Amino acid sequence: MRTVQMTMDEKLLASVDEAARELRTTRSAFTRQALREALDRLASRRLEQKHKRGYERHPVHKGEFDVWEEEQEWPQS
Repeated sequence: MRTVQMTMDEKLLASVDEAARELRTTRSAFTRQALREALDRLASRRLEQKHKRGYERHPVHKGEFDVWEEEQEWPQS
């Protein structure tokens, strides 16, 4: 691991420290996990945008997926 220096306002730092205490972890471990989760959300958003652009360039045509209708199993009410 590398040591990095960050700047954050006092209120955010206090919130991070409070959350770390509540979770019984360190400020560094809490921050690493928060950054991992933020990067995961960013990757998901990027994939969603990629899919959206793909469907905008190649929209689904009526009847394109009808063949799969018979393959689906719907629960009986």
